[in-house]
Amino acid sequence: MKEERYFYVPNAKDNTDLPQEEAVHATRVLRLQAGDTMYLMDGQGTFYNAEVTMTTGKHCAYRIVETLPQERMWNGRIHIAMAPTKMMERVEWMAEKATEIGFDELSFVECRFSERRKLRVDRVEKIITAAAKQSRKAWMPAVNDMESFKTFIDNHTDGLRFICHCYDEYERLDLHTLLQEKAKSITDEEIIVMIGPEGDFSTDEVEYAIQHGFVSVSLGTSRLRTETAALSSVMMCQMATRKL
Repeated sequence: MKEERYFYVPNAKDNTDLPQEEAVHATRVLRLQAGDTMYLMDGQGTFYNAEVTMTTGKHCAYRIVETLPQERMWNGRIHIAMAPTKMMERVEWMAEKATEIGFDELSFVECRFSERRKLRVDRVEKIITAAAKQSRKAWMPAVNDMESFKTFIDNHTDGLRFICHCYDEYERLDLHTLLQEKAKSITDEEIIVMIGPEGDFSTDEVEYAIQHGFVSVSLGTSRLRTETAALSSVMMCQMATRKL
């Protein structure tokens, strides 16, 4: 049985050619030819069954045979905001695995104790795109440029908002328990979980977030690395919001 081939094509219904990078992979690696079938994903909730109509070295034309709207597998919008680690490989690993599990948005925040203050968003986007195709996710997670901690807080005033930290002087509720309690009422709300750098958020940052409506939470008794904490948060959000 031939494996189904998936390609990411934004606005697929309005185009007739694969994007160049996808076309090169289709023609030079997979060696698709006119008459072959493939699936397109627009990243906005729809798959398309398509037939290749023409190929050249860097072009692959298609016609849509069938439109296949997909049902969202979880409620709400899962949004992880994390301080990127010094080693980008760890951020990229988290982005890949979170996409395979399923989430909606990834933001990067610059904090007082951040080890990395610049990163290439385009590289993270490529990794997420590859993971979305491999795991066949109908919705492509958004990736945002780095912004300051306070800017992020000030720009996000709605939805369920949580900040994870390790300071015992602040009351910390259990994120998993909170999400389970709110699961039945979650519909289209944004669920934001903030994860700090290896040195944690500063106490000033925690206080600022709490003053602006973020709930102070814990991910459990274990002390986790930044990327592990982010991925654990995705899992907790998924478990609470997944549609049965």
